[in-house]
Amino acid sequence: MQDTEPTPASRSAALIDDLSDDLTDWLRLDGARGVGPRTAHALLAAFGSPRAIFEAGHDALAFHVGPALARSLCAPPSRQTRELIDTTIDWLHTPSHHVLALGEANYPQALANIPDPPLLLYIKGRIDLLARPALAIVGSRNATAQGKANAGAFAAALSNAGVCVVSGLALGIDAAAHEGALRGAGSTIAVVGTGADLSYPPRNRSLAERIAHEGCIVSEFALGTPPTSGNFPRRNRIISGLSSGVLVVEAAAQSGSLITARVAAEQGREVFALPGSIHAPLAKGCHQLIRDGARLVETVHEVLEALQVSPLACAPVSNGAATQALPTETGCTELLDQLGHEALDVDDLLERTGSDIGQLSMGLLALEMAGMIERLPGGKVQRIHN
Repeated sequence: MQDTEPTPASRSAALIDDLSDDLTDWLRLDGARGVGPRTAHALLAAFGSPRAIFEAGHDALAFHVGPALARSLCAPPSRQTRELIDTTIDWLHTPSHHVLALGEANYPQALANIPDPPLLLYIKGRIDLLARPALAIVGSRNATAQGKANAGAFAAALSNAGVCVVSGLALGIDAAAHEGALRGAGSTIAVVGTGADLSYPPRNRSLAERIAHEGCIVSEFALGTPPTSGNFPRRNRIISGLSSGVLVVEAAAQSGSLITARVAAEQGREVFALPGSIHAPLAKGCHQLIRDGARLVETVHEVLEALQVSPLACAPVSNGAATQALPTETGCTELLDQLGHEALDVDDLLERTGSDIGQLSMGLLALEMAGMIERLPGGKVQRIHN
């Protein structure tokens, strides 16, 4: 009787069986009552691994965390923890589902180097994206049409350059950035503030499904964790931690995007901001960031240059999605013809071309990247004559 070649499903199941014991220890540590991130990191530094922590004994643990917490760690896992372990192992039987523990080979190195990296990452989708050059794009949930168009255009151009766009799957700028990035080969990572098995906000459910298929969804929260207000500031440090820099597109003076930018600066990441009108409430946060030292940017080239990322060095990875993010050469030529030889603002171009703001922003960005137009004061653009 001939041996049969193992199927991908059987290989996956065998791998999960091999990892389940280690994963059980990680899940016990992550869910241990009274053990927060700081305590967990201190215990790992002292003992080296979750298993070593649970095998250390009461006295050794009490030396580091006190007798009460030592007793809790020495006790058998609770029913809730056992149920979570079973649920997680079942979830991992889907090939596109992964759990990475801090210190594993595939754990993103950039994230591992922040002061408080997550113990576990729950991943749904293309795990290979975690190793690609990445830039975060964040901004207001109540974004303007122009802001969403700018976010989508920048994201598409970055994605076409091989850069993975990271954001938080919120309404407004986040969603526009994810959608733009999905149009390019660099794709996108959505860092969520719930369990990776949930979809939040509900209005972005279809977008989340696309990202899980063509990009990657990442969470540090256990499966089934609902959205709570405290989850999202913690999520923000992962958005910036996975990225080389953070671009803020629109933000009010008290926007949560400013938290992401502040954390990014603390992590040593570049912070970029798009300027806007002095009369626009959603430009005030960006202007504050610029006053505080963020880079004012108007083009994707400025971002790539600051990050020292060459589009030619970032070979795109095919993800099965459409890769045509920017207009074709013919489309750019038609837009140039409509622009003519005078300086025009966006409203004039919208009237001349009959296109929507998203299409027009993409076309203008493509022409600007090609060095064929320049932006002028007052929001106008003009053809460059060589």
